[in-house]
Amino acid sequence: MELTVGTVLEGKVKSITSFGAFIALPENKTGMVHISEVANTYVSDIRQHLTEGQDVKVMVIGTENNKINLSIKRLEPKPQRGEGSRPGPRSGNGPYREGNRDQNRPQRAPVQPAAPKTADQLFEEKLKAFMTESDSKLASVKAYSDHRTRNRRHG
Repeated sequence: MELTVGTVLEGKVKSITSFGAFIALPENKTGMVHISEVANTYVSDIRQHLTEGQDVKVMVIGTENNKINLSIKRLEPKPQRGEGSRPGPRSGNGPYREGNRDQNRPQRAPVQPAAPKTADQLFEEKLKAFMTESDSKLASVKAYSDHRTRNRRHG
């Protein structure tokens, strides 16, 4: 049997480690489910999700260097937003947060695209940016020049 990415197989949990589980597959092959591929929620202890001898359905997600990488979570339905997702810097939701921030946020009116700028407006913006940058550079040159002048008088 040719194992290709996307193939779904039935297997049996052979052994469990802190980083994943080894799954016995048909034709005496063995694959591994990494801890991050066990469930759609954050898994800190894989033994809360799998037990040795358990029959599992897995998907082949990679075959590299004669190693078969498997996933269980890719066969599960995707959780709804904020439901069981791992808390992170962007999500703001998750099992460790009370309520859903998005539900409490007032709805915003859709933003209307700005009218296209005329050539004169574009020129004015560019000129303003140039002048601001130029003033900043001149101020630093003047400060450096003043500093050198003071040092010559006292040195």
